[in-house]
Amino acid sequence: MPGTEGKVVAVTGASSGIGAATARLLAEGGAKLVLGARREERLAALADELREKGCEVAYTAVDVTRREDPARLVELARERFGRLDVLVGNAGIGPVSPLDDLRVDDWDAMIDVNVKGLLYGIAAALPVFRSQGHGQFVHTLSTAAYRTVPTMAVYSASKVAARTLTEGLRQEAGPSIRVSAVSPGFVATDFIDSVPDADLRARMNESKEETAIPPAAVARAIRFAIEQPDDVDVNEIVVRPTAQA
Repeated sequence: MPGTEGKVVAVTGASSGIGAATARLLAEGGAKLVLGARREERLAALADELREKGCEVAYTAVDVTRREDPARLVELARERFGRLDVLVGNAGIGPVSPLDDLRVDDWDAMIDVNVKGLLYGIAAALPVFRSQGHGQFVHTLSTAAYRTVPTMAVYSASKVAARTLTEGLRQEAGPSIRVSAVSPGFVATDFIDSVPDADLRARMNESKEETAIPPAAVARAIRFAIEQPDDVDVNEIVVRPTAQA
């Protein structure tokens, strides 16, 4: 198995949670990293941590809702390392609420980040992968793409769209570009902090404390998809707590 040694991997949403855990795990495997997220100060701290361990890493502030930002991330990879092997589209948000609350701005934000953010990443990386003759997309989705519950309708819809988009990309990609989707269940991140209703946020935090798995569990799934031989395309991985219904 070729592993991740020497691969140039760009990661969005890399400043915390699954993205940061993925960066740390890939760094251990010898990958060269290009990190992007909105919180540049956290990126800087993570980059310093990884460099101390011998990892080659670059970073830039990235808001995936701005088309030019994912393009800048991809260009940074090419400038610094001469190519891009993998784009991990990991940025995502979930300010969930009942539809009756009519939080339209939150709805817009979820569509912009969770769907359009992936599209902008594809627009940035696909031409590069075509010109190189190789490349891989890994999209962090959610088990909400398979099942929705009250308060999660818009978030689930965004993840269903993202899953459909990822599958369509896989079918169009051809034999030289790999496409993988990793769908986490309940993960111990700061995802819940954006939930606007205090009571709902408290209930979700209680469930998180009882059942959530660490971000590293999802990072291992992402690494598994990346480290396969070029002729093996791992298309979908679902990673959830054993106790999650």
